[in-house]
Amino acid sequence: MLCTVLAVGLAGAALANRHPGESSAADGTGKGADTGSTAPRASAPAPHAPGKAPRRTPQAAGDAGPDKGAGVFSTATLSGKRVGQGLVRRYKVQVEQGTGVSANSAAREIEDILGDPRGWTADHRDAFQLVSGGTYDFVVKIASPATVDAICGAAGLHTHGEVNCDVGPQVVVNLKRWNTGSPEFPGPVAEYRALIINHEVGHRIGHGHEGCPGPGRPAPAMMQQIDGLHGCVANAWPYDAQGHYLGGPHIP
Repeated sequence: MLCTVLAVGLAGAALANRHPGESSAADGTGKGADTGSTAPRASAPAPHAPGKAPRRTPQAAGDAGPDKGAGVFSTATLSGKRVGQGLVRRYKVQVEQGTGVSANSAAREIEDILGDPRGWTADHRDAFQLVSGGTYDFVVKIASPATVDAICGAAGLHTHGEVNCDVGPQVVVNLKRWNTGSPEFPGPVAEYRALIINHEVGHRIGHGHEGCPGPGRPAPAMMQQIDGLHGCVANAWPYDAQGHYLGGPHIP
């Protein structure tokens, strides 16, 4: 998993509605580290249903991409339907120009992840909707390592060209992690992308870090899997296909 510093998650949905612009500057404070982030405190599990594999962005696995992009972001022009029940969080997807990643392809992949039955909508309290304009609660940005360091560093978060961060209304995804995954995660890159999104968004809806629940058991999505699995099995999803929460002991 990424090992980044996550900013204090935005509890509730409203904050981003006050950030209808497109910002590439960091805003907020942070702590912790993992799939590329840190966070607030854990919330409770809930039931749900079987899942599907997310669509893959057409990007070659193993190619980390450029260390530095243009510093300018393109916003995905796609919008989607609400997925899940309860509080709706609207989000945009932006990709730094010069990274070789399509904003629209990334947006569809992220939409599939957040809409997967094994994801956070399984708690029946949280819902998400991809938007291309108007007000939003947070923005997912895929950026080169240098740009991630600049955005996260402005908030005092040190990503060292390697991990992601969650700061202000932004989930900032390191291009290197998006393209290559993590050496601690022995699975497809598409699954590691799901872990990045589930981990960072989990912080935003109030979940803190969790530890391995026991040898051979699935690693929680809120575990900093990039720091090692500690006997657990790599896993990208907060819930399993039968609706059971895949949690572990809370880590202060």
